[in-house]
This record gives sequence, C-alpha cells and structure tokens, in this order.
Amino acid sequence: MSTGVVIVAAGSGKRMGGQRNKLWLPLAGEPILAHTVRLFATHPDIDEVVLVVSEADHAEVMTLISAEKLMVVITMGGAERQDSVRNGLASLSANCDYVLVHDAARPFVTRKQISDMIKQVQQDQATIMAVPVKDTIKVVGVNGLVESTPARESLWAVQTPQAFRMSLLREAHQAAGEAGKLGTDDAMLVEWLGHPVSIMQGSYENIKITTPDDLWFGEEILRKRKGE
Repeated sequence: MSTGVVIVAAGSGKRMGGQRNKLWLPLAGEPILAHTVRLFATHPDIDEVVLVVSEADHAEVMTLISAEKLMVVITMGGAERQDSVRNGLASLSANCDYVLVHDAARPFVTRKQISDMIKQVQQDQATIMAVPVKDTIKVVGVNGLVESTPARESLWAVQTPQAFRMSLLREAHQAAGEAGKLGTDDAMLVEWLGHPVSIMQGSYENIKITTPDDLWFGEEILRKRKGE
C-alpha cells in the first residue's frame, strides 16, 4: 500500500502579526516549515510528499527543499484551504492508496503517531487525530448570550494529520466542489459524504503554531524531547 502526504503551507499566518508567512519563523534555529517537511519526507512509511505553498513563498520554498535535499513535489495553493488540499491531491501519483493531510504549522507530531495513523486508516478508511477538550465549552449566540453547554465528554479538539483512503477523499472534495460546500477541515467533507470518521487520540504537544506564545511553547516542547 502506498501512502502520500499533502502538507498545506499556503496560508498567510496573519494572527502571528508578522510581515511574512509564520512558517519562516525560527524554531530551534530553523524555519518551522523545515521541521515539518523533514519529518514527513524522511519517514519510512511515507512514499511521497506534496507541499502546497503560496506564490509569494514559492521561490524561497524551492531553495529550502533544495538545500535539505528532500524528495518533495511543490504545488501552488488556492483561494481557500480546501482549494489548496484539492491541488495537493491532484499532485499525488495514481499509485497513492492512502493520504495524510497535515498543516505545516504543526511541527510536533511524532514519527510514531504518523505510523499509528497509517495503520488505523488502513482499517477505518478515514481517521483524524484529536484530543479531548480540557475546558467547558459554551455555545454563544450573535447577541453574546450563552445558548447551551455541550457535554465536555463528547468534545474533541481536532488536529492534523488527518488520514483517508485516497479515492474517498477525492470523492468528498469533488462532491463538495460541485455542491459549493466549504469545510473547515477534510474530515468535514468526508462526514458530509456520509462516511464514518474515526478518532485517533493525539497529543496536547501537537500544537498548531498560530500566535507568538505558541513559539515559546514550541521551544519548550523541543527542549523537553531532547532531554528525554
């Protein structure tokens, strides 16, 4: 069975507050993007890697990949994340049976978690990494008033990678495109198609670097792992 990964790196990272894509910010002396791409491109269970980037970052990404000597296909992103993933899927080979979709801003997923997810998706056909929420969640209306309080036991915070049988995810993207449906993640499109999606418990260290505080936390994660 052949497994590919689509790494989505075409966002702008506006919440980080910088003038360029946050993926170029240093983490342990290297760009965040380098950590993420290297993790998948050198993983023994990953057969091909597609990196989806913005036009503004294309030249710099090419330089990074060349310097790292990694076997990575680079393709251009779209207007929405969903468009970028669809472009990435189109760049995978016809031999790809399963695909992982991963946000480039999550450099802390472990090699074992990737291997475990590949095993699980081969059984379930659609699986996502997630962790139980720690806080009580409130549903709030547009008027700023609390409408309901969902049971915390049923709520999970979704992470990436998310993994799917390739034909299933392509079908979900095609159906969503024809219906004009925009999902916040790929699992949402597969759910909308009517296919069950299983959960694989992730780690609270698998953070998405979004704000300056996340960079500090990320440095602490790396220091902790080096000491283990």
